[in-house]
Amino acid sequence: MKTADGAAVVGIAGWSGAGKTTFLEKLVHELKGRGYRVGTVKHTTHEGALDVPGSDSYRHFEAGSDMVTLVGSRQLAIFERLEEGLGLEQVVARVSGVDILLVEGYKRARFPKVEVSRWGVPEWSRLVSHPEDLLAVVTDRPWSVGVPCYELDDAAGVADL
Repeated sequence: MKTADGAAVVGIAGWSGAGKTTFLEKLVHELKGRGYRVGTVKHTTHEGALDVPGSDSYRHFEAGSDMVTLVGSRQLAIFERLEEGLGLEQVVARVSGVDILLVEGYKRARFPKVEVSRWGVPEWSRLVSHPEDLLAVVTDRPWSVGVPCYELDDAAGVADL
């Protein structure tokens, strides 16, 4: 799977509470430090507003606008009304202008992933990812899963992949 202009797509997967977002932050920082243009996608299953209730852009959307574009001096956000949810391939096809796209969520979708696993998370002993999709595992314990394993803070090691 590639973005509209051919960038690699890599998932950051794991069970709830494993540290996916924390590791993704570290990996983004590491990749940016190496000069890459990095995009991220965060999938949520929570219903509700993605914008701030009461803001002007929120009010535009609530009034019925099918798309609201919020532009600041250094940021752009687009809120689009959807008839139904988008699959990962549909989302990825809309992305351009990055060298790598990191995806948090879409854990059931089949694409290359780095899995984050932490001792103490109830499901820690089993992978959320399909074994054939695994590039690496980021973990706080030794684990033999047939792919490279990295410490939870080793974003540099994962970036080297």
